Amino acid sequence: MLNKDERRKEQILRMSGVNPRKCMRCGKCSGTCPSYDEMEYHPHQFVYMVENGEIEALMQSDSIYKCLSCFACVDRCPRGVEPAKLVEALRLTVIREKGANHMTANDIPALVDEDMPQQALMSAMRKYSK
Repeated sequence: MLNKDERRKEQILRMSGVNPRKCMRCGKCSGTCPSYDEMEYHPHQFVYMVENGEIEALMQSDSIYKCLSCFACVDRCPRGVEPAKLVEALRLTVIREKGANHMTANDIPALVDEDMPQQALMSAMRKYSK
């Protein structure tokens, strides 16, 4: 019988389709991340922590909401690990388990200004409309 974190890990891996064991810890994903300075855990750390079953710490972190879902980390990974898909799966797990959606789509227009890149708007819509 699997414990809670093991069940979550299996669910996240199934939802994301990611194999974290392919990661060689080169850090290219984190070096490319535009939200790197804002995140407590960086893309390469997400992969490592999911692989080791440290799901609860990731679920408690605001880093899952700092990810822009720009998929720059996916593009840069030489092994095709896709850290952003793990972040998306973690975010959905939090929302499903705790109903803890960080914001709603209706909150986004109030945050928009003329300097806001359109990529951020599309990422927000992808993130918060699930």
